[in-house]
Amino acid sequence: MYTALSPALQDDERAQKAQQLLSSCVHCGFCNATCPTYQLLGNELDGPRGRLYLIKQVLEGAEATRETQQHLDRCLTCRNCETTCPSGVNYVRILDVGREIVDERVERPRGERLRRWMLREGLGSPLLSTAVKAGQTLRPLMPASLQKNIPTRDQAPPRSEKLGKAHRWPIREHARKVLLLLGCVQPSLRPNINSATARVLDAVGIQSLVGDGVGCCGAVRLHLGDSEKGLKQVRQNVDAWWPHIQSGEIERIVMNVSGCGLTVKQYGELLADEPYYAKRAAAISAMTVDVSELLPSLVPDLALRLRDSDSASRPTLVWHAPCTLQHGQGVTSAVQTSLRELGFVVRQDDLGGHLCCGSAGTYSVLQPELSQQLRDARLRDLHALAADGPPPSAGHVLISANIGCISHLQSGTQWPVKHWVEVLDDHLVSG
Repeated sequence: MYTALSPALQDDERAQKAQQLLSSCVHCGFCNATCPTYQLLGNELDGPRGRLYLIKQVLEGAEATRETQQHLDRCLTCRNCETTCPSGVNYVRILDVGREIVDERVERPRGERLRRWMLREGLGSPLLSTAVKAGQTLRPLMPASLQKNIPTRDQAPPRSEKLGKAHRWPIREHARKVLLLLGCVQPSLRPNINSATARVLDAVGIQSLVGDGVGCCGAVRLHLGDSEKGLKQVRQNVDAWWPHIQSGEIERIVMNVSGCGLTVKQYGELLADEPYYAKRAAAISAMTVDVSELLPSLVPDLALRLRDSDSASRPTLVWHAPCTLQHGQGVTSAVQTSLRELGFVVRQDDLGGHLCCGSAGTYSVLQPELSQQLRDARLRDLHALAADGPPPSAGHVLISANIGCISHLQSGTQWPVKHWVEVLDDHLVSG
């Protein structure tokens, strides 16, 4: 796709990068076949190919309009199109540039600006936990679009878990050590995921450390068009992690939030043009893995540490693959295969499993109607999948690998939704 930059953007490095990336698109349209919003809305401009044309037009000098902005906003950045694309187009990078340039030219309505500001400033704030508790109290008074994004008290972990298990961090030291990113939202919404990860790794002789001064991975700001502060968060994390890496004590940087993991794996690309940070960021990206990527190598040791070897006493697990894991990081089968090797019954959707649940970071807040339609469609498929065969005596549990997907799916089902690492933790032999 040839793009001739307008005179106003000739010297804009962002536009130059987008122009280069656009050249690999052959506008075949294969991407539309797997785009969730195109499938829902049937509008060419709400599919990847149409959005690329809109960005191309703006780069070439066409007026950016509110309609342009809305079509770009409706993209989930699920990267399903990138998995499908035969030409390897870096669609999300082009989209980020397009959104940023359009936002500079089109002023958003006041309510939108406020919501986006609250998301940028609030999700990484140390006051988030307090805000969640207040939100649970005030939930009945909130608009429906906001209510579903705040877990009810019965959806939140039990009080006993909050006070006990969720904060029971292993204290044993091991020769093998990894860094664990706690995340912004996860400690407030599902604190047990982090401690469960640490306990599972501890069970196989791996110690989890948390770097001092590590904050938000930067994903929220980067995808909301605030690249300056987003990159500042990226640099802050590089600075915080680097001494651990330089010392040689760390094997890996481990992520249990696939959205964060995808972003950290891109640090090398994001800071490639900064001499001080380029090599450090690239090293950090190379050392970063989702915890599911470690799982296959841990299966032999975990098998010795699990109780209830009879699969009948375990729940049937129904797998939802986060887009950031399967499309962004290319991790497609590690969880399902490993859990089956450990004796769990795992069902997966081989037809619609590539589709987004509608969480997509902040999408469920900014595009609530589309988000809910996508969530309900995924849950219908997952429930139908689970209904195939006799009901298990221990019930069904939906499992995933991203806090956004877990919270979003839980808002639409009575079945428990957990991170897969919590299920392993639940079946560990104590001690």
